[in-house]
Amino acid sequence: MKTAGLVAVAWLAISAGTLAAAPGAAPAITDTAGLKASSELGDIASDYVKLTLALGEKEAGYVDAYYGPAQWAEAAKTDPRDMRELGNAIVDLMLRLDALTVSDDPLVEARRHFLSAQLEAAHTRHAMMQGESFSFVREAKGLFGVTPELRPLVEFDPVLEEIENIAPGEGPLSERVAAFEKNYIIPADRLQTVFDTAIAECKARTAAYFDLPEGENFKLEFVTGKSWSGYNYYQGNYQSLIQVNTDLPIFIGRAVDLGCHEGYPGHHVYNMLLEKNLTNGHGWQEFSAYPLYSPQSLIAEGSANYGIELAFSGQERLDYERDVLYPLAGLDPDTAAAYWALQIAKQALSGARMTIAQQYLDGEITREQAIALNQKYQLVSRERAEQMTDFNEQYRSYVINYGLGMEMVRDWVEAQGDAPLWRWKAMERLLSEPMLPGDLAAESVK
Repeated sequence: MKTAGLVAVAWLAISAGTLAAAPGAAPAITDTAGLKASSELGDIASDYVKLTLALGEKEAGYVDAYYGPAQWAEAAKTDPRDMRELGNAIVDLMLRLDALTVSDDPLVEARRHFLSAQLEAAHTRHAMMQGESFSFVREAKGLFGVTPELRPLVEFDPVLEEIENIAPGEGPLSERVAAFEKNYIIPADRLQTVFDTAIAECKARTAAYFDLPEGENFKLEFVTGKSWSGYNYYQGNYQSLIQVNTDLPIFIGRAVDLGCHEGYPGHHVYNMLLEKNLTNGHGWQEFSAYPLYSPQSLIAEGSANYGIELAFSGQERLDYERDVLYPLAGLDPDTAAAYWALQIAKQALSGARMTIAQQYLDGEITREQAIALNQKYQLVSRERAEQMTDFNEQYRSYVINYGLGMEMVRDWVEAQGDAPLWRWKAMERLLSEPMLPGDLAAESVK
């Protein structure tokens, strides 16, 4: 069942409830059936969180964030359940959800559908933990709630031909692009200043539209030895740890990308608004635990990527990077337009990343072939192509959440209105309610 209409009404209820209720208070429900359903949902939600934590003990990284009762996390460690028990618990929660009487309260129904989708993902991941394998497309559907449409790589060849004009010369295009981009590396001794400045600007642009929680903040660290380029570890109480991987050179465009994606209005803001509006405002414990392999990740990654466009539209980003970040990095501002033109052209290749991942993970190509194809169709160095392939091996179909997620979020947000104010308001709604990937698709075609 699609919940697009339910979620639209639910947003009004959430907004009103957040304003009227004290932190931790339950939403106001007047009918007896609705009150009973809400109480039963609360019990199921608590058991769902405990289940998520127990699964997290079986797979490192499964729980991306948790800020609920400390005793629940401790119990998951000291009183572990075996895989058979966990599988039975998932099915039991599914049956309990299905047995609930359909409520007239759209807020209750939106919450129920969210929990159902998260449990379906847990069921899929539980099977994978025990060695069951799925095709790339089937896995993506089971974990993230969407079926990716994969384009043949040949469809991206015209994009490569266009980029030939930006980086002319002899030799493979990927090597020419890599040589060109070497002129835009942020020196190691300037990384902190450039990133601090970029993140502060991302925050200022977000704060102009969002009422950010008082005292919110993050800690920035530079790390090595990771398959990803950046990561946000949400700590609860409106605090995050943002890490940047420095294994490979960091280009100037990465500062705004990471500042928005990991920070504002990306992961940091997403987790804060869920904590503020749902966990604290309504007492919905299920949002205190974020399982990485779930439909929630498509919303998280898609909104974080689209948030870059929302905060820095078109010429605004070029102007800001040229006038502020290039001088801080010691780079030539007069060359900013050329680098920006290349980055815009490369964006049209994002879909190729999913196709390459699918072919590799489904066994259609070897690791070496995947690296070569990433070099060709992502226009990166061999070292970066290896890192991308490492990411695919570790996170598998998770890769769909970046490109496909961004497209779905963009379509949904921009369908809400053309003016920046309306798009920011739509983004705030997306980050503040139990939205599912299916809701994005359903509402964007209304």
